[in-house]
Amino acid sequence: MEQEIDELLSNHFAASLAYVSVTVLALLVFLYFFEFVTRYKCWQEIKRGNMAVAMATGGKIFGICNLFRFSIQANEGVYHSLVWATYGFALLIAAYLLFEFLTPVFRIDEEIEKDNRAVGFIAMIISVSLSYVIGATVA
Repeated sequence: MEQEIDELLSNHFAASLAYVSVTVLALLVFLYFFEFVTRYKCWQEIKRGNMAVAMATGGKIFGICNLFRFSIQANEGVYHSLVWATYGFALLIAAYLLFEFLTPVFRIDEEIEKDNRAVGFIAMIISVSLSYVIGATVA
């Protein structure tokens, strides 16, 4: 089955559609996991106009998509790309939890929920920066 799909993906248009489709679906799943680990509801806060949450969520979206970019470039098939991007996402979420744990002065999630834009911006930069480091390790 995997070989048949890879054969179908030899067409550049089909491959592009498949990679984008898989990335969008995985993005939705991965954002759900981020929603699960944060103390605030991302989309409700964004709807309220909370810019700190919007920046932090935007950084997560960029980070996840950047991991897919690296995994697509480094791998031959859609399956391997998905596996490596999922592994990269696990590292990204672990880094997020570590960032929360290693900041004893205040709670990151609470500050972002309060619309502390400085904390939201740092969270965004950490997600984006780490996606490049994690992406570089994708085989």
